[in-house]
Amino acid sequence: MARAGLTADRLTRAAAELADEIGFPNVTVSALARRFGVKPAALYAHVKDAQDLRVRVAVLALAELADRAATALAGRAGKDALVAFADAYRGYAKEHPGRYAAAQIELDDETAHASAARRHAEMTRAILRGYDLSEPAQTDAVRMLHSTFHGFVSLERQGGFSRTPRAVDLSWARTLDALDAVLRDWPPDG
Repeated sequence: MARAGLTADRLTRAAAELADEIGFPNVTVSALARRFGVKPAALYAHVKDAQDLRVRVAVLALAELADRAATALAGRAGKDALVAFADAYRGYAKEHPGRYAAAQIELDDETAHASAARRHAEMTRAILRGYDLSEPAQTDAVRMLHSTFHGFVSLERQGGFSRTPRAVDLSWARTLDALDAVLRDWPPDG
């Protein structure tokens, strides 16, 4: 019999909070059980195992990030859309470091298709249509944007920019200026 008050959704949200507090790699069924004051076995009525729990946190994080990005993008185009999208991404990573890490894990095809991952791709491609990019340039640009955002955010979170005198926010703004310039003058394929 399932313990009163424990549901897969409640456990997923608690695991996401835990990920932000102790780091996504440290989220385990045992750690989550301690949070609820129960034995780990009590959680297995709601989650299969630690991997299932991690995937649930990743799916939640992707949905939260997609919602934040969609709100930021509303009514924007071109560079304004690019900056709003990038700032939403960076802000989420700063506010929810464990969830952000969860959103980066590889999902199986079925889970990825059912998750908000598709919304992220669609929003990115919508921004790129504002730059008049079509395939295959769109795919290349999607990869460039994700790599740049993730690389910058990851280095920033790990303190990689802490020993330089220039303010990180200024470097972020210049990075977005550079991305906008590249997107406006995308090199021809081949």
